Amino acid sequence: MAHFAKLGTGNIVEQVIVVSNDVATTEQAGSDFINKLYNTRDVWKQTSYNNNIRKNFAGVGFQYDQTRDAFIAPKPYNSWILNEDTCLWNAPVAKPTDNGNYKWNETNLNWEEII
Repeated sequence: MAHFAKLGTGNIVEQVIVVSNDVATTEQAGSDFINKLYNTRDVWKQTSYNNNIRKNFAGVGFQYDQTRDAFIAPKPYNSWILNEDTCLWNAPVAKPTDNGNYKWNETNLNWEEII
């Protein structure tokens, strides 16, 4: 199955739908099929669960970055930094790897263990 993300204002994903691979033989064919089905002229971009294309699987609220040809999730915290290779957000401090349960504290800019 092929997955397509509908882009709205600012290239924000508004919807993600599934189209049969028999129909979506190319991205253009899939987009044309969806627009004909719904009688629209929307912009649809193909996305992939296994991240084969466009870095990350699109979700509602994600932004499509045309320059990077990638779907990027909303920034979780102001301090987090976009990894240009993965197009994922990273905390400015690495999360501890001691198998503890942690949450990000934006005020203190560090990870706090949840006890």
